[in-house]
Amino acid sequence: MIEVVHRRFVVDAPLGETWDHLARVEEWPTWAHHIKSVRLSPPGLLTAESEGGFTLGGGVRSTFRMEVFEPPRRWQWVGRFLTVTVHYDHHFESINDQATALTWIVKADGLGAGTVGRVFGVVYRRNLDRAIPRLQEQLRATADRE
Repeated sequence: MIEVVHRRFVVDAPLGETWDHLARVEEWPTWAHHIKSVRLSPPGLLTAESEGGFTLGGGVRSTFRMEVFEPPRRWQWVGRFLTVTVHYDHHFESINDQATALTWIVKADGLGAGTVGRVFGVVYRRNLDRAIPRLQEQLRATADRE
């Protein structure tokens, strides 16, 4: 298994609020514009049984199922991309009453992980680099309203 993405960043929102915001995966297209739609089963907040799919730009589809679920500290889901199994790990760490550090790690394994996985990582990093500032702003705006 190889790591293809590793991003750590801070949002201006408490841990519980950050977890709850991100656990509404069906709302991710509001800040992650590369995601055009989300299907989540069961609908609503993420659970240990959650599975679903994303429709990305260009009509690319990606499915996932929950692999690790440890609220409010971590979840990891797994899906396929071509011949590669992709593990998406989301870590939440309280910095203080008003800030949470998020660490997102993406690992690939299987046939083609060294080639397809690395290309996938380049595209995924580019999308994250655009989405993270929008997520930070969205959480800041939510905190300002409260």
